[in-house]
Amino acid sequence: MILTLALSIVIGLLLGLLGGGGSILTVPMLVYVLHVEPKVAIVTSFVVVGISSLMALIPHARRSSVCWKSGMFFGLAGMLGAFGGGRLASHFPADLLMALFGLISLSTGLLMLHGSKPQTTDALATEPLRVCPLQVPYLRVLFDGFFVGALTGMVGVGGGFLIVPALTLLVGLPIQGAVGTSLLVIAMNALAGLTGYSQHVGLDLNLTVTVTTGAIVGSAMGGSLSSYVKPELLRRSFGALVVLVAGYVLYQAVTMELLITAKQWLLDPQNPGWAVASLVLLWVLLRIGSWIHKTDTAIFTAKR
Repeated sequence: MILTLALSIVIGLLLGLLGGGGSILTVPMLVYVLHVEPKVAIVTSFVVVGISSLMALIPHARRSSVCWKSGMFFGLAGMLGAFGGGRLASHFPADLLMALFGLISLSTGLLMLHGSKPQTTDALATEPLRVCPLQVPYLRVLFDGFFVGALTGMVGVGGGFLIVPALTLLVGLPIQGAVGTSLLVIAMNALAGLTGYSQHVGLDLNLTVTVTTGAIVGSAMGGSLSSYVKPELLRRSFGALVVLVAGYVLYQAVTMELLITAKQWLLDPQNPGWAVASLVLLWVLLRIGSWIHKTDTAIFTAKR
C-alpha cells in the first residue's frame, strides 16, 4: 500500500510538472509491480490520469497558461479517436497491447530526447502573458488530436508527451501554454478512452481509489511547482526514464509466447482481420494527415 501510494504521488507529480507522463508509468506500475491484468491496468490508468490531470490543470488555469480554444478543438477530436481506440482494443490480445504500449512509450521517450526544439521562453520573456496564438490551424489540430486520441484509447497512454510537442509545433504554443493546455486534452481523452473500455473491461474500485488519491496529491504539488522549474530540462530528463521504462516493458512483453499468441490470433478463422484492417486504417490516416498538414500549412501561412 505504501509503495503504491508513493509511486502514485510520483506519477501525479510528473503529470503536474510536465503536462503528461502519468500513464506511461501508471500502466507498467500496475502490471509489473502490482501484477494487475493489462486491460484492467489500462482502464484504471484512464481514471487516475484523467482525475489527476484536472487537479493539475487548476494552478495552470490560474496563471492563464491554458489555451482553451486550441485545447478544446484538439481534445474533442482526441475524444472521438480515444473512444474508437478503446473499442478497437477489445479485439486485440492483452499481451499484444502491452507490446504496443512499449513501442509507443519508446517513441515518445525518443521524441522528448531528440525532438525539435519548440518555441522557447525567449518570446515569453518579452510577452509573458501572451501564451496563446491569435490564429489556430484548425485542420491540423483536429487531425493530430484524433490521431493522438486513437493511440490513447488503445493502450491507455494519456498522450501528454505526444500532445505537448504537437501543441508547440502545430499550434505554436510556448512550453508553458502547451503543458497547461495538454492537461485539458489528457482529461478529455481519458474520459473517452474510459468510455470505450468500460464496455468490455471491469474496474477495481479499491485499487483505483488508492492510486488516484496518490496521483491527485502529486499532481497538486507538480502543478504548483511547475512555475519554478524549467520544463525543457525536466522533459529531457524524463525522456530518458521513459526510454528505460519502454525497454523494460518490451523486454517483459515481447516473448516467444507473445509471438505464438499473435500467430494464432492472426490465423484464427473467426478473427475478422482486425490486424490487417488496423494497418490499412493507419496507412490511410497517415496519408490523409500528410495532405492536411501540407494544405493547412499553406492556408495558415497565407493568412499570416
